[in-house]
Amino acid sequence: MDIYIVQPGDSVDSIAAMYGISPYTIIFDNQMIPPYALAIGQALLISDGTCEGTKTPIISNGYAYPYISNWVLEQTLPWLSELSVFSYGFTPDGMLIFPPVDDRWMVEKALLYRTRPILTLTPLNEQGQFNNALISALVYNPTAIENLIRQLIFVLQDVGYQGVDVDFEYIKAQDRNAFTAFVAQLADALQPLGYTVSVALAPKTSADQAGLLYEGKDYAALGAIADYVLLMTYEWGYKYGPNMAVAPLNMVRRVVDYAITEISPEKIMLGIPNYGYDWPLPFMQNVTVAVTIGNVEAIQIAIQNDAVIQFDETAQSPFFRYMQDDILHEVWFEDVRSIQAKFNLIKEYQLRGAGYWQIMRWWRANWLLLGDNFFML
Repeated sequence: MDIYIVQPGDSVDSIAAMYGISPYTIIFDNQMIPPYALAIGQALLISDGTCEGTKTPIISNGYAYPYISNWVLEQTLPWLSELSVFSYGFTPDGMLIFPPVDDRWMVEKALLYRTRPILTLTPLNEQGQFNNALISALVYNPTAIENLIRQLIFVLQDVGYQGVDVDFEYIKAQDRNAFTAFVAQLADALQPLGYTVSVALAPKTSADQAGLLYEGKDYAALGAIADYVLLMTYEWGYKYGPNMAVAPLNMVRRVVDYAITEISPEKIMLGIPNYGYDWPLPFMQNVTVAVTIGNVEAIQIAIQNDAVIQFDETAQSPFFRYMQDDILHEVWFEDVRSIQAKFNLIKEYQLRGAGYWQIMRWWRANWLLLGDNFFML
């Protein structure tokens, strides 16, 4: 496969002729829509059209909500080693809370495609926000922990899940050791039964990194306990933050550089965002709110507004600006260049694989590129 950057005067037909392939292959692989316009600076995946969905030697994981489109899930599962269903919750006394939408169909579909279904456990409140008070209530209550683990085992066996992913965020610093002990107790209960236990980790760059997002996670201890971990290497650019790359490679690399000093690389999944953000400018803290967009959608926004897509070499991320209703917008997203840079990082550090947040939007070029990078390893 190749990556081609659209130049002024290019068309799908002229690019196809250059590579000696059908224009419909370019259109299909890059999810183009009529009249198949291009944006200057757009990165196109170029293939011969023969690649099909396949499992790869590295592990590929994708998070999804139970209301995912059946079509999107069926398109994605051939590429996934694991499907993490988001999410199960719990009460302070350890009562398991099921997803609001039935998840059994996702588990059945995953097993049909030989993809491991993973139950994601989160401390979310009724508004869908992470609640660290709920974490505190659980990890210091032995009865609640035993109750929760007992119910998890029942659901794993009843629904068909093959592991639990612990995604607890904003853990209080004083709860750090108690949280680690909870994960250890969960692993002691599940691993002998053949289930895996994984942990999502905030993107730390040092052991003593300050901040509520980081202080409650002990990389070394959790890495030793868990079967594997997911580095949440995204959200530098986020909905309420300043306009910047969602997963700038220079920052992602810093997280990996630290993580491998605490955790074996073969246990580390690199987090990859399957989305971007559109910010109205100028950015004002506590005022500006970005709009979450898909990576394919970002290209359409650029085309519709005659924007030229640029590429930040340090962040290894694409971006562009456009005017709408007299308001300047800035969009940062992922394309095949930025994804290739992340795949290169996985290969360089010999990590376990890639974990996508999330797979609710279908992005064909990403999966084709995954297969091209790792199928022959």
